[in-house]
Amino acid sequence: MADLLPPSSRPVATDLFGDPIDASPSWLDKSAFLSPTFDPDPYLSSLRPFVPLESLRSELRSHLSSLESELVELINRDYSDFVSLSGRLVDVGPAVARMRGPLSEFRAKAEAFRATVAEVLTMLDDGLRKRAGAAAAREALEMLLDTFHVVSKVEKLIKELPTVPADGSTADAVSSERGPLSNGNLSQHVENPTNLRETQSILLERIASEMNRLKFYIAHAQEVPGSSPDKLVEDYEQIKGCIERDCKFLLDISSSANSGFHVFDFLANSILQEVLVAIQKGKPGALSPGRPVEFLKNYKGSLEFLSYLEADRFGEMICLEMGYCPSRSAVSKFRSEAVYNDFVKMWNVGVYFSLRFQEIAGALDSALVVPTIVPVQNAQSNDGGHNDLMLKQSIALVESLKSCWREDVFLLSCSDKFFRLSLQLVSRYSTWLSSGLAARKSHSGASNPIAEWAIAAAPEDFIYVLHDVAYLVTELNGEYLGHVTQLLSSCSPEVLDLVKHSILQGGKSLEDVVPAFMDTMIEAIVEKHFITHVG
Repeated sequence: MADLLPPSSRPVATDLFGDPIDASPSWLDKSAFLSPTFDPDPYLSSLRPFVPLESLRSELRSHLSSLESELVELINRDYSDFVSLSGRLVDVGPAVARMRGPLSEFRAKAEAFRATVAEVLTMLDDGLRKRAGAAAAREALEMLLDTFHVVSKVEKLIKELPTVPADGSTADAVSSERGPLSNGNLSQHVENPTNLRETQSILLERIASEMNRLKFYIAHAQEVPGSSPDKLVEDYEQIKGCIERDCKFLLDISSSANSGFHVFDFLANSILQEVLVAIQKGKPGALSPGRPVEFLKNYKGSLEFLSYLEADRFGEMICLEMGYCPSRSAVSKFRSEAVYNDFVKMWNVGVYFSLRFQEIAGALDSALVVPTIVPVQNAQSNDGGHNDLMLKQSIALVESLKSCWREDVFLLSCSDKFFRLSLQLVSRYSTWLSSGLAARKSHSGASNPIAEWAIAAAPEDFIYVLHDVAYLVTELNGEYLGHVTQLLSSCSPEVLDLVKHSILQGGKSLEDVVPAFMDTMIEAIVEKHFITHVG
């Protein structure tokens, strides 16, 4: 009768003390087996000190038998449900077949779309490669054309050298071709009686300038896309570490007055000498002005390295006790060494400035030789400024002026040259205005290409000119003047006064053309009104 009762209602067998006979011992925690993080090794290790392995194995087998019995009971209890489940799955096949069709169709469409996208990507990649190739070819062609023009100009100048008259009385044989910012200076100079040597010097100077430009094109053409030019900044950092780690002891000894080594400048004749030789032999490309941007970085890095050696930052002696020149006299002695002068002279900053001159002045000159003025509404330059200017020629002037003082262009040791270039730019623009007025009054601009714009300009176009002149004067006398004086703040007060006076004088030269433009505009409007209403 007891076998017919459910397991939960069956009597439990007990021992003499009333404990269930099949009850598991207290040290066997069955709930631990149900934990998802159960690990048998730690569990067995925790039981081994006080439970024999035979007892543990016996209890685990007993637990396994109870689990199997429970599983059989569960299957017997839900057997009817398992049997009926197979009967309810009779119509699953057709349903699966109905679902397979749309899924297969969707898969086909997805694969077709993927193939289309892959084809489009291939076409785009091919187009980008062709575009990059065309851009490279165009750049190479433009470089070849510029090189051809420079070579032609050099050939003409060379041919003119033997034709200069020996007595200097006339200069008709000398070409009147003008380069950037020449303003007719050569022609004006040659028209006056001059000796042969001075005239030839002017021609040779122009030839040298064009040759420097030609060297720049050659160096640029030799650069492989993707190549990394010689850089010295990282090398200097490594050299600093080596000096601090390996040479400081020797430097301290040699700088000591009682050591007997102070007569030999170890800092200059050993360390700086080795750095100089290593650069000349290992990275000569770092000294080439043909890559102006890289050249400027390497040059500034070299100056910083020299300042590091002498503990002098831009002329101000600081922290001498932490540097390698412990006194001002040591700094003077270090700078007087021949190797120091050789290190400074190997940087040809003159050629660098010449290339920058051609780049900056040539950009303005190209904008001013256009035969018409070019109004631009909401004009913006590459740096997002100048949206108050109305003419591209004016925008070119402002961009050229700012290029002279950009961080990646300006060089403090060439500050006088860059300042002179900025004044020449303003003078060139002023000459462009005054030449246009003179050509319009004389109704002849054929002899002066930079004056042709004024012949074809309508009276309304002069409003743009007057607007830009007013803006340029405000810019020169305000923000531009402050920026330049800040960069040259290390100069003496007398020099700063001359700089301010020169910039203000350049602004005044632009203001002086305003009345003449007003008169010309009024005359043109009256003439146009007279022709319209009377003629």
